Amino acid sequence: MISAVKKFGHSAGVIIPKPLLAEFGAQAGDNIELRVEAGKIVIERIDTPPRKGWADDARRLAAEGDDEPAWPDFANDEDAKLTW
Repeated sequence: MISAVKKFGHSAGVIIPKPLLAEFGAQAGDNIELRVEAGKIVIERIDTPPRKGWADDARRLAAEGDDEPAWPDFANDEDAKLTW
């Protein structure tokens, strides 16, 4: 099947026909992973949400006392003069 790369704002995209999506079990709105292998773009359906388990990990880090920001808060000298 031949298609074309189309411009979408500052990006580009390819329209994937519904029958082709169905062949690998995807549909509009599904999460996918894109990668390049041997000069080819590979599209793979993701079965789990990308952030699955993040809430549990955040709770575990807090319980272990390891939830401090990696970059502590910092301010600029002029911040006190700002009007919001």
